[in-house]
Amino acid sequence: MAISPLAPASFPELPVIDGVTFAAAAAGVKRADRVDVMLALLAEGSSVAGVFTTSSTRSANVLDCQRKLALGSSGPAAILVNSGNSNAFTGKLGEASVAALAKGVSDLCGIDVNRVFTASTGVIGQPLPHEKIVAKLTELRDNQTAEHISDAARAIMTTDTFPKGSTKTVSINGKPVKIAGIAKGSGMIAPDMATMLVYIFTDGKIAQTDLQALVSRHNAATFNCITVDSDTSTSDSLMIAATGRSGVDVTGNADFADALHSVMLDLAHQVVRDGEGATKFVTINVTGAATDADARLVAMATANSPLVKTAIAGEDPNWGRIVMAVGKSGAAADRDLLTIRFGNVLVAENGWVALSYTEEAGAALMKEQDITINVDLGLGKGASTVWTCDLTHQYITINADYRS
Repeated sequence: MAISPLAPASFPELPVIDGVTFAAAAAGVKRADRVDVMLALLAEGSSVAGVFTTSSTRSANVLDCQRKLALGSSGPAAILVNSGNSNAFTGKLGEASVAALAKGVSDLCGIDVNRVFTASTGVIGQPLPHEKIVAKLTELRDNQTAEHISDAARAIMTTDTFPKGSTKTVSINGKPVKIAGIAKGSGMIAPDMATMLVYIFTDGKIAQTDLQALVSRHNAATFNCITVDSDTSTSDSLMIAATGRSGVDVTGNADFADALHSVMLDLAHQVVRDGEGATKFVTINVTGAATDADARLVAMATANSPLVKTAIAGEDPNWGRIVMAVGKSGAAADRDLLTIRFGNVLVAENGWVALSYTEEAGAALMKEQDITINVDLGLGKGASTVWTCDLTHQYITINADYRS
């Protein structure tokens, strides 16, 4: 599969996070020719937090992770992830697969089974051949190194065309605190929690409850503000682990919070830039809404509209489709107060096309790879920003043949 034209130039050089090691292997979950499972081991004292899909058909893995995080247990921890099969809608078989994987890691690595977190991504509704993964656990344990995070990023890919990574280092009281994260996601992207699969690691020191509050807050303005195709996955999971090995307490530190937000937003944007078949990265800013909630309604209605997304794919400045999206959103709106801009190009105002607007100006902007659509409702101070991509023929090709 060709790499997305919106992909970064290269995978970033992610720093070693003291207290975390990684290994990846080819278990043959779906295909025998690819690395498809990764194991991350977290040192004693690590705090682990997470956010997950709110889908009513979420996978056995998600349910198990939610239960274990609620226990608030301590000690070393492990994260085991496979691609090729989502272990979703697999009933008791799915639960048995999770139990077998968690027990296998627990027994081999000497970790409390309630500190073993699993995730699966791929086809829905097919039993997970967990025995193939169990057979690789010894290899995964024995090949652990702090430098293999890039291998882990590749192991969790499905229809992704590039591995996703991001990092920030912040100085607190003269000491460096590192953050490194990886993600996967390309289709079935309309998170209602976190997104797809995301794993972030830091050597900062912070209690689990404080870490949970921080990641939940940042999630609302990052992963919950992206959409590729309006579909929320059964398996979406975001987990963050803080090993504390830097010795720096980051609780309540604004610089650390900003750095974490930056990593989360970067990973979220990379997911959109790898949207299945995407050729355009689109930012939608909505201002002037009666409330922030109304602004989000308009932003998501625009971002998820097939008519808007196909117009962008065709580089057609069809601003009437933006008007349509505003009207269908359910948010309070007044035709005569609405203002629409493509980038800095004023398109519509006062209930009509702007006198200064030309199709040539709109068409020129639509040829750009990164496009911004600005909508002001003229009703209040509510605002929202979301990110999406265009909808091309390639999206249909990828998903029509997904199980083949």
